Amino acid sequence: MNDLRNTEPVSGETGADPGGAVAADLDAGGGISPEILHDSYGEEELDVTREDFEALLSDYQSVRGTIKEGEIVQARVLRVTESSAILECGFKSEGEVPLDEFKSPGEIVPGLEVEVLLERLEDEEGVVVLSKKKADFLRVWEKIREAYDNDEPVKGLLTRKIKGGVTVDIMGVDAFLPGSQIALRRVPNIEDLIGRQYDFKIIKLNKRRRNIVVSRRVILERERQRQRATLVKELINGQVREGVVKNITEFGAFIDLGGLDGLLHITDMSWGRVGHPSEVVTVGERMDVKVLDIDWDRERISLGLKQLLPYPWTDIEERYPIGARVRGRVVSITNYGAFVELQKGVEGLVHISEMSWTRSVKHPSRLVSIGDEIDTVILKVDPRNEKISLGIKQIQEDPWLSLPLKYPAGTRISGTVRNLTTFGAFVEVEPGIDGLVHVSDMSWTKRVEHPSEVVQKGEPIEVQVLHVDGDNKRISLGLKQLYDDPWPVLVVRYGRGHEQEGRVVRVQEKGLVVDLEEGVEGYVPASHSAVPPSALAERYQAGTRVPVRVINADQEERRIVLEVLEAPERPAPEAEEEPPAPEESGEGAPAPEEEEVDE
Repeated sequence: MNDLRNTEPVSGETGADPGGAVAADLDAGGGISPEILHDSYGEEELDVTREDFEALLSDYQSVRGTIKEGEIVQARVLRVTESSAILECGFKSEGEVPLDEFKSPGEIVPGLEVEVLLERLEDEEGVVVLSKKKADFLRVWEKIREAYDNDEPVKGLLTRKIKGGVTVDIMGVDAFLPGSQIALRRVPNIEDLIGRQYDFKIIKLNKRRRNIVVSRRVILERERQRQRATLVKELINGQVREGVVKNITEFGAFIDLGGLDGLLHITDMSWGRVGHPSEVVTVGERMDVKVLDIDWDRERISLGLKQLLPYPWTDIEERYPIGARVRGRVVSITNYGAFVELQKGVEGLVHISEMSWTRSVKHPSRLVSIGDEIDTVILKVDPRNEKISLGIKQIQEDPWLSLPLKYPAGTRISGTVRNLTTFGAFVEVEPGIDGLVHVSDMSWTKRVEHPSEVVQKGEPIEVQVLHVDGDNKRISLGLKQLYDDPWPVLVVRYGRGHEQEGRVVRVQEKGLVVDLEEGVEGYVPASHSAVPPSALAERYQAGTRVPVRVINADQEERRIVLEVLEAPERPAPEAEEEPPAPEESGEGAPAPEEEEVDE
């Protein structure tokens, strides 16, 4: 269309510019007839007929008179650059819209008809100012405002994560979904929700800022309240319902039943042992549970999972008879034994005393570990208390049954001293089997106060088997039995009245032990010590040599009673030096000592 405002003045005329005046009147909305306008220029200067000129002027006045700034107009794409689309919308100038204002910039091609908002007819450069984004916003604003006023939900698509929340596409317009309004509880990974469509409640509108805030949580809370009201009427004890695992704790899992949460305690998850609830359930898992108890006053619902399965202890005595050999898995170890799982929900205890025939087991972990598959024997079944006693050592034959035949009395064996006590020494007979050498069986002639006087721990020695008690699992051993009994000879050698010198070995409260020769000891009662009993410790010491006489030699009692012929002399008391008396000075103080000077 020709620009009427820029028409040159008619040649040969001076003064006012009729074309400029007419154009100014048109811009001001003035009414000028086509005839006057055509006659003021002439057909030769306009180069158009009166009819064509009237049609052009009519189109110009129609466009300029009906379309106003702030309205949505239809535009056609002329060309596309790297960053914008050039549009033609019926005005003398073209408009430009950035490509990022289009939802699908890749689909913008020349000839495409689009709707844009006419922001200004012309800017400072004479270009029409258009906006695609604002046009889209205005198209859906009324629908959004209507949904907001009527408290109606709107559908939206989560498009991208931004700071503080998510952008939601609602009817082609971006809205903001705060992170706290995405769900009933915090969403750990928002990116997983991108691309999903949900219903939203509009909670805030600002047309001037084109700001829309929506919430999905409000929709979910309303639905939850509705489900809760229904669930309260339907829920009864013993009912089986489907739920979703909402949260897992150390003591159980919370199950969403659809408006109400119930607790599935760890003890109600399985008939067997459960170390942690995560071994049985996972967050988000759908599962059937049984309602065990409802407390509407405290709003607590107890749920069970194992109650949906058969009770494993039914007919347990028939399935696990006493003496049966069964295989199981070690699931727990304590100080007193190990628990073995025989089947899901059925465990038995192997007590520490039932782990070995021969070894003294200090802790079960020395023989078994958690997860081990082991063979056991059923010892006892208690269905009422849900207990089964198991044994490991019963898998093998009790070695104590054959020991009496293997080691009859009088058998000589070699072993190692394993341990010393006040009453004797334990000697290893076989791996894990020890016999006791009592102090009374260590020497024919000496009074052994402690076994360390004869043997040492770890020392290899030879002993003789005296007795094997398989029932009580005891073996009696002897050292002195390796040699002939010397007392028949000793009673002759040390007859009544025999005199010789002896050496005091020990001083006791009621007498003295005296060594007569190698390995032969006699006893001097305090009344025959030649000193008052109260002076024994004063007059006699270990190692003191004294003359003695045999009073009695008893073969059956295996003892020689002596008397001291002459007591040792009393030790001379040590002389105490008295300090010299100080010399008095004139003031009553000790006089200073005079130093000796070498001449």
